[in-house]
Amino acid sequence: MIDENGEQLGILQPFEALKLARERGFDLVEVSPTAVPPVCRIQDYGKFLYEKDKSDRAARKKQKVIVVKEVKFSVTVDEHDYQTKKNQAIRFLSDGDKVKASLRFRGRQMAHRELGYAIVNRVIQDTSGVAQVEFMPRMEGTTLHAILAPRKDAPKKPAPPVQEPRQTRQQRASAAPADAPVAQTVPAPEPVEIPQS
Repeated sequence: MIDENGEQLGILQPFEALKLARERGFDLVEVSPTAVPPVCRIQDYGKFLYEKDKSDRAARKKQKVIVVKEVKFSVTVDEHDYQTKKNQAIRFLSDGDKVKASLRFRGRQMAHRELGYAIVNRVIQDTSGVAQVEFMPRMEGTTLHAILAPRKDAPKKPAPPVQEPRQTRQQRASAAPADAPVAQTVPAPEPVEIPQS
């Protein structure tokens, strides 16, 4: 048995340990039930649960949830569409997500599966700098797909440049150097009286 300060109290009977814990105003918590004899600790159980929950929340906050994003191609994809979808896949990979490159065959396109494999293999080749293949291209029904995962050694996405906030006229005027010419105001002419005749 261990007391609230972490000191060993030795082996006690369960009723004695419970009585000792209640006298000190704490709970008796079984720490290791499989040990022989079982290890118990005198502590505030509510505080123990709070700290355990707090550490679990901190651990969940630090972990990254990986999402699988899908980029769909077709056998008749045009070059510009291919480049756009490839760039989108690269953006997903640089954000740390996995990418599922899928290609669906329609009707007679099933007779020319080699065209589909060529497109998916081209995607794999073009993204090889930022991606590694998790699942090689394979057919599931009429869909051909491959899953790409971000590389561990891939260069990280550069941080966007920090823009300074725009200054107002007053801020620019107050920040003007001391030797800069300063606009001077000219005094208004004094009023002249006109004699009435």
